[in-house]
Amino acid sequence: MVAPLIDPRIKLRHLVCFIEVARLKSVVNAAQVLHISQPAASKTIQELEQVLGGNLFDRSKRNLFLTPFGEVFYRYASTSLAALRQGMDAARDTHEATIVRVGALPTVSARLLPDAVKAFTATGSGVHTRVITGPNDHLLTLLRTGDVDFVIGRMAEPDAMVGLSFEHLYSERVVMVVRAGHPLLSERRFDLSMIEPYQTLMPTPNSLIRRLVDRMLLTHGITKLRDEVETISDAFGRAYLGQTDAVWIISEGVVARDLEQGRLALLPVDTSETIGPVGLTMRTDTASTLAADSLKQAVRDIAARLR
Repeated sequence: MVAPLIDPRIKLRHLVCFIEVARLKSVVNAAQVLHISQPAASKTIQELEQVLGGNLFDRSKRNLFLTPFGEVFYRYASTSLAALRQGMDAARDTHEATIVRVGALPTVSARLLPDAVKAFTATGSGVHTRVITGPNDHLLTLLRTGDVDFVIGRMAEPDAMVGLSFEHLYSERVVMVVRAGHPLLSERRFDLSMIEPYQTLMPTPNSLIRRLVDRMLLTHGITKLRDEVETISDAFGRAYLGQTDAVWIISEGVVARDLEQGRLALLPVDTSETIGPVGLTMRTDTASTLAADSLKQAVRDIAARLR
């Protein structure tokens, strides 16, 4: 008698719940996203752990973190869901199969992606484009589960790149910008400490550039920023700077066109230490569709102009 390939006690709901808890590091938040109760989510994770014979999460801290055992299972579970979704789309041969889903950080949503999508749709292929934005860890989770075909943004930390590949397109720095006519722009001998009396818009803690920003500020002895506002929303940043004297610390690509058009201005700060690679992040274990490859090529063509 041939043994079953997969333990029949493992259901799709187990995998979906596990991946959401791993992404959000919280059973409560995962339950809300999945529209189930917290006890139901907890029970689902416990059932999965019993079947697998090991603890998937370290529960000794406030947030849940994957154990080494959980890390291994996460890579295979997310890959399995991605392959299943891709297979369903191909089998259905419906409208969903003609959509290219791209995850994009704000830095490329404003600077690179509009021109790339414009060039891609100009081919008249009839393929639709779905752009999903958000923090990098969220986008990588969507990539692993097949909810996006690829991600465009900064390269993630090495431990987050297991099962993924990165293709460098160009490099980008973090900048400090203010509204046109800001008092700091008239300082003859500008010093970075001069930003301390002003409110500051900072990247969120889970953003890739936050660590670079914190290190840069510490290097210059900046430890007393006033009334920090943490955001990765470019729409909020633009609106807030239009109404206040706040200083916005953000990837240059997000505000490149605002700087070109004179709505915002750079503070004279050397931020070269924050330069980092921007590119395509893709799964290594599933084949890309022809439509996704076409959009990726459009992205490459536009990125070549930014080097």
